Order: sequence, then structure tokens, then C-alpha cells
Amino acid sequence: MPNVNAVLNEQIRRLARREITASTKTIKRVTAHYRRDIAALKRQVKQLTRLVSTLQKRMPQQSPIVAAGVMEKARLRIDGLKGHRARLGLSAKDYGKLMGVSGLTVYNWEAGKSKPRRSQLPRIVAVRGIGKREALQRLEKTP
Repeated sequence: MPNVNAVLNEQIRRLARREITASTKTIKRVTAHYRRDIAALKRQVKQLTRLVSTLQKRMPQQSPIVAAGVMEKARLRIDGLKGHRARLGLSAKDYGKLMGVSGLTVYNWEAGKSKPRRSQLPRIVAVRGIGKREALQRLEKTP
């Protein structure tokens, strides 16, 4: 006859293992799901960080005047814009590239057919403060 105490202990261990496995099974599944989600979010953050850095490289640098909050005092004179473009010796297309708009938009501004949007004013002010060398350097950097 087998030892009753040993058989009873073995049955208790077996049932305890089964209970523990059943209760931790869902926790393991949920944990694995969370780890997959976290890994996907990390990949997405890495991709978005790269995208932001490439976009920052493409955007023209803002002058310290714009960063200091002098935008409220900034005025836009169309003949001044036209004169600055002439001093730089740039076509409307190239001047537009510096500001992130098309050449046709620059022509329309200069002809008085349209006005720049409020969101475009910081870029216009930033470009207005640069010289010919810096303009050409920025044009080389832009695609």
C-alpha cells in the first residue's frame, strides 16, 4: 500500500500548479500584448523623430528677430519684398523656395493680387534679414 501522505502531497502540488498556471496564463498573455504595443510605439517614435529632423533641415532657419517675438512689429511692404529679391538676384521661384512657397505666389504678392497669410509672415521676415551668400547657401540645402 502506498504512503498516503506522499500521495496526498503530490496531489496538492499538482492542483496548486494547475491553479497557478490558470491564474498566470491571462497575465502572461496581457503582458506579452503590452510588450508588443510598447515596441510598436517605440518604433513609431523613432520614425517620427527622424521625420521631424529631416523636416527641420529642410525648413529655412528663423532669424533671431522672429524668435525674439518682434513679429508684432514686422511690416510687409510689397516693394520692399520686390527690392530684396532683386538685391539677392534671385528668381521668384528661388525666392519662393527660401520662404516655402511657390514662385507664382511670390509673383502674385509682388503684383498685389494676393497677400501673404499670417502663418507665412515669420518665414518672410526670416528671409528678409539674410544676404546674398546666405540665401545661396540655403538654396543649395533645399531640395
